[in-house]
Amino acid sequence: MTPLRVLVTGGAGTIGAAVVRRLLRDGVAIRVADLRPAPEWMREAAEIHTGDLRSVEEARIALAGCDRVVHLAAIVGGIANFHKLPYTLLETNTGLYNALFRAAIELPVERLVYVSSSMVFERAEEFPTREEYLDRCPTPRSSYGFSKLAGEYWCRAAADEFGLRYSIVRPFNAYGPGEMPGDEPGIAHIVPDLIERALRRERPFPIFGSGEQTRTLTHIDDIADGIAAALTHDAAVGEDFNVSASEELSVREIAGIVWEACGNDPADLELEHLQSFEVDVQRRWPSTDKAREVLGWEARIGVRDGIADTVEWFRREGVTATP
Repeated sequence: MTPLRVLVTGGAGTIGAAVVRRLLRDGVAIRVADLRPAPEWMREAAEIHTGDLRSVEEARIALAGCDRVVHLAAIVGGIANFHKLPYTLLETNTGLYNALFRAAIELPVERLVYVSSSMVFERAEEFPTREEYLDRCPTPRSSYGFSKLAGEYWCRAAADEFGLRYSIVRPFNAYGPGEMPGDEPGIAHIVPDLIERALRRERPFPIFGSGEQTRTLTHIDDIADGIAAALTHDAAVGEDFNVSASEELSVREIAGIVWEACGNDPADLELEHLQSFEVDVQRRWPSTDKAREVLGWEARIGVRDGIADTVEWFRREGVTATP
C-alpha cells in the first residue's frame, strides 16, 4: 500500500521539524518545503524542496505528487518581530497563501491543514476563549495577527468556491527544543529569550511589561500531535481547533520557572520591567474542549517538564552560564 505523502511547508522550523518527526513515526512519506537549510536527519528521512513558495509555479512543484499539505511557512517570531516587520509580514504571508492555495486547488490535494496562530485572538475579551468566539472577537491590531486571520479566510473561501478540504489549527505559545533566542529581547519567542538570559544569570532579569500578562505555553511535540490529528481525522475537515496547554501562567511566573530550571536560586531572581510594545496581549487562555472532543487530543507535557527539556537542549547546543 502506498504511504500517505504529505508536504510540510516551513518544515525546517521549530514546529515544522516537530511535525515532520511526528508524521515520520506514523510511516508518512514527507516532502519539506523551506528556504532554510534542513538538518541532516531531515535530509535523510524526507524529500527537500527549496523553492520560494510565493511563486505559484514553485508551489505546484512542491505539491506535485502529495496527497495532503501542512502549511506552516510564514514569517513568525516574538512580539518585537511583529512591530519591526509589519508590512513584510503581510506581504510574505499573504503571498504564500496566494500561491500555495492556488496550487492546492489546481492539483488538487485531499486536504490542507493551515497552521494559524493564537494571535487571531489577540484582542479577545472572553475566557477561556472558544473557537466560535472568533466571529465576535475584535480584529487583530498587529499585522501578524491579521495575516494569520487572513489565512483562515483563504481556507474558507477556497472551500466555498472550489471545495478545498481544509482544517485550521491554532497553536498557543509554542516552545521547545529547536528555537534559539534573537539578537535582542522579543525577536524570538519568550521561552528561548528567557532561557538564554537565565543560563547567563542576568541580573536584573528582563521581561516586557508588568509581568502580569498571561500565556499558555504549549510544547512543540503536543502541537505536532494536534496537527497530525487534524491531518488524519475525517471529522476535522472544515473545522478550526485551538491547540494549547491548559495552564494559564503569568509572564512573571514563567520567568520564575525558567530561572529555576536553569539552576538558579529563586531568591536571586530580580526582574527588570522593559517597556512593552503597542501590541502585547494581556491575557491568553483558550478553551481546548473542541480538540479533545473531536480529535481526541489534549496537551500532555507539563510546562515545568517541557522547559526543563528545553533547557537541556540549550546546554547541548553550548549555551551555558557565564562564570
